[in-house]
Amino acid sequence: MMKKLLIICFIFLASCSSKVDKKQLHQLNGYWEIKEVTFKDGAKKEYSINSTVDYIQLDSLKGFRKKMSPKFNGTFETSNDAEPFYIRISNDSIFMSYTNNSNAWEEVLTKLTEESFSVKNKEGLTYQYIRFEPINITP
Repeated sequence: MMKKLLIICFIFLASCSSKVDKKQLHQLNGYWEIKEVTFKDGAKKEYSINSTVDYIQLDSLKGFRKKMSPKFNGTFETSNDAEPFYIRISNDSIFMSYTNNSNAWEEVLTKLTEESFSVKNKEGLTYQYIRFEPINITP
């Protein structure tokens, strides 16, 4: 009986700590809005309404991230600025690595599904995103 209980606990713990698989990376493509930020001390900041969303496009292990402003007719306003990134895989972790003229940083991808993803930066902040659902109001 004790062995069965230990096996069940092990399976449960293993399923809770599953890592992001490289085969899932295509799920990053699309429009995302920030849902919540969890700080190093465990405090959380929730975002109920966002004026911008992130558009991510990934092809192979290179991509870009761009800020978009959704409009009520289902379209978006944006600038031509895009933040390029590449995927770096190290020690079974997947990193989104960014470099621009003045800075370089990485975020580890901690969760990825069709509906959400989370990244954690070196300062210990975790950003949770959910798939953006546009509101289309046409006259």
